[in-house]
Amino acid sequence: MSNPILYTFGPSVWASVPELALIELGYDQEDIEKKVMNLAEGENFAPAFLKIGHYQHLAYTSTADVTSYLVAHASNRVAVAPGTDFIHKIHEEQYDPNFLMVSARHEDELRSKASGFSMTFIQNRQSALEKHSATSQSADYREFYHTKIAENGKVLSIYQSKAPENVKNSFFEFSRAHWDTLKAFILEELPDMLPEGGFLGGDKPGEDDFHLAAWLARIVFVAGGADSSKDGIRAIEKELGKPTPEKVVSYWTAWSKRKSWQEVYANGLH
Repeated sequence: MSNPILYTFGPSVWASVPELALIELGYDQEDIEKKVMNLAEGENFAPAFLKIGHYQHLAYTSTADVTSYLVAHASNRVAVAPGTDFIHKIHEEQYDPNFLMVSARHEDELRSKASGFSMTFIQNRQSALEKHSATSQSADYREFYHTKIAENGKVLSIYQSKAPENVKNSFFEFSRAHWDTLKAFILEELPDMLPEGGFLGGDKPGEDDFHLAAWLARIVFVAGGADSSKDGIRAIEKELGKPTPEKVVSYWTAWSKRKSWQEVYANGLH
């Protein structure tokens, strides 16, 4: 029987979830076959890949299902706290960490991102979507491609200064609102969910923690942080406008001591 295949991509926030889980659960390298799917080149939009899973809800469904599978099938029967409704919550669109990579709250932020990786990422996605949608294999996914091309194309037009002023200003407003939601969650909701010490899963990370850790790492990264050590969390304070809640600091510190965290973020946050 062939080994399960894990499609992964190093810089991906959600691909980091099963990567953390693999290490925490004691999987050996030969237990899982890994295949790199270059999201920065839009390889995940190929019809052959869409055919594999729930393409309409890929960010949540694949990550949650794959990680749940890893928890259930750990060969050495490492027991961790099973996932709860928290997983669904942290994957809700209002808390989307990926949007932060392309969001812009004002002209200066837009100008900066339009001259860097964000522009390349959006352009590559649009090219891949248009290329794959034109093939005969894409027939079953017409609606998916139509929606994605329109959504990504709208952001691309803003980046290329081709969008009407009202569209650009609405994008700024939406970006500010998104950050406000994330800040409120970190400052107000998350501390109430976290224990005084350790993890959501107890003394060691549980299934919920794999998702939260990757999510929090991305938020800190977008806020300008690169350091995955115990002090790295402080980088988020320039966005929060307030000190990081002590429970969030304690949670980050607990993760920073784990072998899994140190390996997944060996080259910095992403």
